[in-house]
Amino acid sequence: MPATDTIAAIATPPGVGGIGIVRVSGPLALKIGESLTDSSLQKKRVQFRKFYDSEASPIDHGLCLYFQTPNSFTGEDVVEIQVHGGPVLLDMLLERVCELGARLARAGEFSERAFLNGKIDLTQAEAIADLIESGSRAAAKAAIRSLEGQFSTQIHQLRDEIVELRAYIEAALDFAEEEIDFLADATLGERLDSCLATLGGILAQAEHGRVLNEGLSVALAGLPNAGKSSLLNYLAGYDAAIVTEIPGTTRDVVREQISLKGIPLRINDTAGLRDSDHPVEKEGVRRAWEEIHKADTVLVLIDALVGITEEDRCIIERLKTSNYHLVYSKRDLLTSAPSNSNDALYISTKTGEGMEDLITLITGELSDYNQDNRTIMARRRHVDALIRARDSLAQALQIFHSSCAGELIAEELREAQQHLNEITGEFSTEDLLGEIFSKFCVGK
Repeated sequence: MPATDTIAAIATPPGVGGIGIVRVSGPLALKIGESLTDSSLQKKRVQFRKFYDSEASPIDHGLCLYFQTPNSFTGEDVVEIQVHGGPVLLDMLLERVCELGARLARAGEFSERAFLNGKIDLTQAEAIADLIESGSRAAAKAAIRSLEGQFSTQIHQLRDEIVELRAYIEAALDFAEEEIDFLADATLGERLDSCLATLGGILAQAEHGRVLNEGLSVALAGLPNAGKSSLLNYLAGYDAAIVTEIPGTTRDVVREQISLKGIPLRINDTAGLRDSDHPVEKEGVRRAWEEIHKADTVLVLIDALVGITEEDRCIIERLKTSNYHLVYSKRDLLTSAPSNSNDALYISTKTGEGMEDLITLITGELSDYNQDNRTIMARRRHVDALIRARDSLAQALQIFHSSCAGELIAEELREAQQHLNEITGEFSTEDLLGEIFSKFCVGK
């Protein structure tokens, strides 16, 4: 539904700069722009103008651009005003725009209007925010691919195939009394298999994009005094955590944001995992396990001088379903150490031995993102929706092979289609939209 009000906001970051921009969008945008400049504005032209206050005194002079609906970012009439980037000037200009009939825009409201007016879908809208907040070149490249619609195109193509399958099955149900059994057609199973394979590829790309967006979460776990805090300090490049010879120094989770080989990482140093009657240490251990279970990768630190103990084995047993790696610390204190492998790494934070192998292990294939021209930017909600769609498709395929119950297959396909529609915003709630756009910049 077209908006009936006109919004305005400062579209450049706070502070002093060479240029500041005020953006206006809505049915009154042209009228406001012409009143502000005391002149007519022509579409698709950059025009030099003076901007006046209510007493016809100049506020500043600069450039004015008018974009006529629907040929604008929001799909509405849009006026953009470029003046000198002084905070006082921009506030005066914005105040005058609001006096002429606009209201202050909410965070992300310009992008929200672009979505509601069909200029972009939800993945493209989110890619705008991700592009602005990119923490690496790889993330920026992935975000621009999503903004250009590469992610949306893959989702739409898969969804269209699922819709065709639904139509085929529901048509077969309508002719259930005919002698020909359409649901016995082997190509139906092949098409379901193909959809699952396609979705698996999209999911892998989306998971890569999520890591670029959020950062790879790495938890450092192990017994007290195993070298977790020393490893955190080495990777962070400064003394982020206290290191002493006293076991149990770390009582809470210590978090650091770093970048390795172009991949953003969230390193979480956790409390030593041991039984304790001390209430503070018990709470630290509880928080440690909470962080460990949420992590993408867990590094289990083991004191190389002591070797694996029964307590270490208990920790490993509890991690059997997690993505974890054994890391033997204090390699410099050994007279000799086994060669490093994916099963066990020997490192020294004092000499740096084994650290390059560890960094390669952590980043793995993700370190190639800077050269990968296929990775798209994605968020956790995209990954969750793709997983739910995959589960529905897998269930549909299982039903096909076991009972060929057309009604049940059609229902699973309907749910898969709905999960995919959640990604692009074709099926969404106001609460979801509010949560997404509220995290955008004001003026975007």
